[in-house]
Amino acid sequence: MDTPKNILVVDDEADLVELVSYNLKKEGFIVDSASDGETALTRIRKGKYDLLILDLMLPGIQGMELCRILRNDPKTSVLPIIMLTAKGEEVDRILGLEMGADDYMAKPFSPRELLARVKAVLRRSKEKPVSEKILKIGDLEIDRERYVVLVRTKSVKLSATEFKLLLFLAERKGKVFSRDQLLDAVWRDEAFVEPRTVDVHIRRLRSNIEEDSAKPKYIKTLRGIGYFFDGR
Repeated sequence: MDTPKNILVVDDEADLVELVSYNLKKEGFIVDSASDGETALTRIRKGKYDLLILDLMLPGIQGMELCRILRNDPKTSVLPIIMLTAKGEEVDRILGLEMGADDYMAKPFSPRELLARVKAVLRRSKEKPVSEKILKIGDLEIDRERYVVLVRTKSVKLSATEFKLLLFLAERKGKVFSRDQLLDAVWRDEAFVEPRTVDVHIRRLRSNIEEDSAKPKYIKTLRGIGYFFDGR
């Protein structure tokens, strides 16, 4: 039997925290909560969580800033994050993903949809390829077991989803994939992920691994068709 996963819910709406916690606990998760960014950051640094459900609008440290802090800390850089917010505009969703969130949900939401996303993000974060440990292409090194990526010997910080997307493309060097194909491969059966999500993650990957993201060496676009990994 799998060890129960620890989830931290960060939101200043007590009723929402109670609702989310109740539904997560019913599914066998261990749930902790915080109502502000400072408390959440302290608990994350002291404890060990498998997933963070993070509200965008918080007292003190805002959700976006907390997400940035966690992604810049090697100890928490791959902590799966689902951003939860009352803002549903596309620009907010894209900004959340660009800051490193693995998924994004707008309030109001159904507990069933949240549970589906939680399980999907956790599933992605634990999947590990069984092939050779290190994949080297040009100046890029991908450690499949430790979820570490080096560019010119320097470590770069990627979310679990970004890592999986990079590895999927790198292992299939030269093959072009459409957005829908990448959604099927990386996000699999998640019914709530939009094709635009792929573009956001590709853009984040380029900003992390490319010397010039405007002229990428590794992740390239075949206009009108999709993306492929080159690295020649």
